[in-house]
Amino acid sequence: MPVTPELVAELMRKRRSIFPKTYNRKPIPRAIIEEMLENANWAPTHRLTEPWRFKVFTGKALARLGDYLGDFYLNNTPPAEFSEAKFNKSKESPKLSACVIAICMQRDAKACVPEWEELAAVACAVQNMWLTCTAHGIGSYWSTPKAALEAETFLGLAEGERCLGLFYMGYHDMPELPGKRSPVAEKTTWIF
Repeated sequence: MPVTPELVAELMRKRRSIFPKTYNRKPIPRAIIEEMLENANWAPTHRLTEPWRFKVFTGKALARLGDYLGDFYLNNTPPAEFSEAKFNKSKESPKLSACVIAICMQRDAKACVPEWEELAAVACAVQNMWLTCTAHGIGSYWSTPKAALEAETFLGLAEGERCLGLFYMGYHDMPELPGKRSPVAEKTTWIF
């Protein structure tokens, strides 16, 4: 079936952040996760640096990720700011997910492109992941907790590699949510 502009527009406009508390624990087939990662691999990348890296958590690894996130929150939150609800959410969200992917960036060792371009490339890869999830009826959400941003040791990151957040995924029973965007005309200046 040919890809039409209408189908592309529909897919992009149906993409939503769907949170782990709504996931139904149905497993995601590995083939779909691999397809999603392959689609991410086709994101635009200046000078073909391909800076995206992925750490995929499934099965029992989700509980280990939850333990890490909960422990990080517990050990790095001043007592006056501690929230039992945030602690529990940190610990439980990975376990509610079918898959969580640490979104990482491997900086080009020669720094041949500006870092912001590498970050933009990784964000484009994540958009490809999100659109693939949407097409498969899988909910997803990109979260950037401090625990993920400082997870070098936990994730075993290489030199020059850093984590940019966690991509939670799961099938869900949510009804289709309406979009919330102000008109693009309010954000556009035409220059003639």
